[in-house]
Parts: sequence; C-alpha cells; structure tokens
Amino acid sequence: MHLHNSETLQGQLVHRKVDQPSKEKTTATAQDKDIPKSLRSLTLTSTLYSLTATLDLAKIDGNVATPIEYRKGRPQRKNIPNVPFEGPQPWPTDKVQLGLQALLLEEAGYTILVLAVYYAQEKLYLEFPFDEQIRQEALACLKDAKRTSTGSRPLPLVNDPKCVGCSMQPVCLPDEVNFQLGVEQSPRKIWPPLDEGIQVFVQTKDLKIGIRGECLHITSGSYSSTEVETKAIPIANIESVSVFGYVQVTTQAIHALTRAGIPIAFISSAGGLLGLIEPFQSISSKVRIGQVQVAQDSRLALELSKKLVLSKIINQRTILQRNHSSLPETVMAELSQLELASKDVDAAPSLLGLEGRAAAIYFQFFGDILKKEFGELFRENGRKRRPPPDPVNSLLSFAYTILSKECYSALKIAGLEPSIGVYHKSSPGRPALALDLMEPFRPLIADSVVISLINRGELGLGHFLKTVSGYQLTDHGRKIFFNAYSRRMDTNITHPVFGYKLSYRRMLILHARMIAAWMLNEFGSLSFLTTR
Repeated sequence: MHLHNSETLQGQLVHRKVDQPSKEKTTATAQDKDIPKSLRSLTLTSTLYSLTATLDLAKIDGNVATPIEYRKGRPQRKNIPNVPFEGPQPWPTDKVQLGLQALLLEEAGYTILVLAVYYAQEKLYLEFPFDEQIRQEALACLKDAKRTSTGSRPLPLVNDPKCVGCSMQPVCLPDEVNFQLGVEQSPRKIWPPLDEGIQVFVQTKDLKIGIRGECLHITSGSYSSTEVETKAIPIANIESVSVFGYVQVTTQAIHALTRAGIPIAFISSAGGLLGLIEPFQSISSKVRIGQVQVAQDSRLALELSKKLVLSKIINQRTILQRNHSSLPETVMAELSQLELASKDVDAAPSLLGLEGRAAAIYFQFFGDILKKEFGELFRENGRKRRPPPDPVNSLLSFAYTILSKECYSALKIAGLEPSIGVYHKSSPGRPALALDLMEPFRPLIADSVVISLINRGELGLGHFLKTVSGYQLTDHGRKIFFNAYSRRMDTNITHPVFGYKLSYRRMLILHARMIAAWMLNEFGSLSFLTTR
C-alpha cells in the first residue's frame, strides 16, 4: 500500500509504455521460436522461491532472456578518492531486483547472461553480467524480506530525511508514531499525497457519467435520443465521486475510476448511503487481525471508545460556546463533569449513558444558535431522524450521511474494515467503525456546516420539500450544501498534539491511520482532534 508523490507519478510516465502487456500469440511455430521477441509487463511466479514479479521488459532470443528495468532517474556514479572512476553503474537495489527477475526467468527455462536497466533521465541503457554475487545478494534480500513480512512491523525511523518524500510515509507515520512513543521532536507535517482533489457530486436524474479518454464526461439527456455534454473533468484531478438518486454510471466509467483508485458512493434521493465501490488495495492482514483483537477485547474497546466520546463531548461544548450568546453556566458545568466522567468510566453501558446525556444537552440548546424560523422548528421537535420532521433534522442527517462516507473511505485507505466497530455495535450493513471515527468530527464538520448554511442565509425554507418520508433538500439545496461542505472539508485545522495543519479531509485519513497503528500496539496512547 502506498500513495503517489511527484516521484512515483514521474515513474508512471516513464513506464506508460512498458506497463502495457504485450499481445503475443499463444501458439508458435518452429520458425517463430527463432525470432527475437520483446515482452512487456511480463508476470512470472515461482513456487520454489515463493515469489511473483512483473518484469518491465524481457527480451527473448531463443532460450536466452534478458530482463530490463526502466528507471526514471540517473545511474550511480562512484566518486571515491584514489579509486579510478568506473563510469555509470546500476544502483545496488536495481541489481537485486533484476537478480530476482533473472531467478524467475531461469526457473521458466531460460538462460540469463546479462541484466539491463534503462535510466530515463539520461536516456542511458546499461547492461551488466548476471554473476554469482548478484545471485547471492538477491537471494539474501529475498530471505530478509520474508523474515520481515512474517514478524512484527518494525518501528519507523527517527527523523530520517528519506521519510519526507517517501510514498509510504503517510502509511507508517514515522514522526507521529515516534512522537507518541516519547521521542522529543515535533512531527514534521504529514506529507500530503496530492493537492486536494475534486469531490464530484452528481444528482440530476437525467445525467449520465461516462468516460472519454482521460476525462470523466457528464452528459444530460440520458432518457432521450440526444445527449448533451455538461461537464468534462480530468480523472487525475478527481478524489471521489458521489452519485445521488437515479443518475446513470457506465461500466467503462466505473472501471476507469476504480483503476485510478477513486471511490464511488451511491446515495439515495432521500440522502441515505446505499453503498460504495472501493478500488482493491493491498490489505495488511496484521491490521485486520489487530482490529478484530481490539473489537473482541473489552478493555481495549472501552479505551478507544472513551477517547472517542471524550473528544465528541469537548467538541460539542466548543460549538455551543462559540455560537450560543447566553449559555447557562450550569450547562457548561455539567458538560465539564461529563468530560471528566468519560475519562474514568469503567463500563461500556455507562459510557453510552454519558454520551447520551451530553447529546441531550447539546441538542437542547442547538436550536438557540440557529436563525429564528429554523431554531423554532428544531426546538419544537428536538433531534429526530426517521423521518426528519423539520428542515434542520433533515440537514443534520444528510450531513452525517456524507461524513460517514468520508470516514468509510478514510478507514479503507488505512487498511481497516469499516464494518467491524468498537464503540458502535457491528451488524449487517452497518459501517460501525466509520460511525466510531465520525463521533469526534460530527460537531466540527457536519454540525458546523449546518449552522453556517442556516445562519448565513445560504439555505432557506424554500430549499426543502416535505414528503411522506420527511423533509428533504431540493436539488438546488443539495448543490448549495455540497459547496459549503466542500469548503469545510478543505479548511485547514491545527492538530492539537502534532502541531501541524491539515485539511479536515486529510485529518480524517490521519486519524484512521493512527487508529490502525494503535491497534497494532505501536504506541500506547491515542487522541482525537479537539478544538477550543
């Protein structure tokens, strides 16, 4: 599992041709065997070495094969005092990789005389002999890799400069984990994999999502004989796609989005999350095993649950303090008492009671911080979900649905299973762990968006429809909501422990990865985002 950075994206460009598998004939005549061939993206598997590799390029001439690796950079040039300059040389890691490929080709029946690597930055092709030293180095590295993969994940490096540009840095979180372990150095800012991508929301039922070239094409008139293009978006700029109601999505678009690692969420017209299409990612079995162990260990489950509830209560109190002009001192005192109690509670049912009491207080005064007509409707009904009896309840539920989708995707990125919860009970069709992760962020993201939309006058009562299933946003109302929601998710916030700033969207991913590291017992304390 890795995230792309500028280096890996440049590498993709160098590999864009050799990554396309060759279309060779499945049968061959005697004359064909005498014709040299070049096979691109050749995958070989060995039971002897328990190894699978995909070769960039293999030149086959009879029974002699030459594996060729493509590299975007430069070769190694030794500059050792009093040692004659030997000219450009392949890097040791390149020798090992090609050595392993040679072993696979040997097992397939070929003779390997030379290995080759192409350095694109200098357009330099280097050949070197496949000797016994390279063979032994390759076998030794393979042995070390197998030993590492079967043991515990090693602790991350401390303040290593190579971590900054590494595409694995947002996965192993070296500075954050070491900081939690007591290393006295403020973490460097987590390396953002890309600038914030476009969050695509498509909701008009007459629209169709298709693919053309490297762009996602959205067209109207899907129910008529003529289609008119309304928007074209480069896939490289997209981070997620959300489809509402009966918008059509072509199979070709689904394939292109999943290949690019872009999740697709399907949401009902009423705002309920129906399901997600998530790209296949390399999943760490150790992370999943650690997650199940925590879920089954009442002590660890309670420890994580207390952190979630504590952070949620703190953030609820902050929202009331920021927006309520005359909040009674007794209310603030009770919320403070609930915070203290949530730290020391020793049973899950008691924790549920504390969270429920805090939520009751929070929503008792929530209507007071909204514009008059919205606040009056909410105070009359209180917090009710099914069906939402007023626009505020409808807006809250819709915001929680969109946030749960974000949390679901963040957990998948971290290698966790969203259906196996710790605080929320796991049940069929329920993303319990996504609901867990969402708890501290409900006030900071969803509730804040609702308050902003109403109090700034961006949404009025005319943006809602009253139906048999309760109040719903109109299409135009949803468009306004998505604009406000995207602004909130792109807002940078300072992490209270690590001290650097991330957008709320990246903050969700960071917290999901920290949960995964904690479940692997890489450090002993876990905290969630709170603001003052």
